[in-house]
Amino acid sequence: MQQTTISHPLPPEAKVLMNHIYEYQKGVRRMILFTCNRRLEQFTTNRLSHQQIDYVVQPAGKENVNVYFGRKECLDAIRLFVTRPLNELSPEEDFILGAMLGYDICAQCQRYCERKCRY
Repeated sequence: MQQTTISHPLPPEAKVLMNHIYEYQKGVRRMILFTCNRRLEQFTTNRLSHQQIDYVVQPAGKENVNVYFGRKECLDAIRLFVTRPLNELSPEEDFILGAMLGYDICAQCQRYCERKCRY
């Protein structure tokens, strides 16, 4: 008798996570912000723990979580200044976070100036 294995395809978010982990392990990025539905939180943290990657989980609304992962130094800084929802960060905090995540620095400068003028 042939045994059939039913496999469930990974949701698109999980595939994005795998790509982020790959980029981190290859040294492309030192810190990553992965936002996912709470239903994937356990899968995400299990995968990061299994890969021995440090992470910080923070709520992001009612249904989502932000999972920061990467170098310990970066995560220590996240614990100190990302203590509220991302849309409530000051322009300076937002700039620092974007730079830490490796976002285009010129785009970050433009975003900072736009946000600073609104305050």
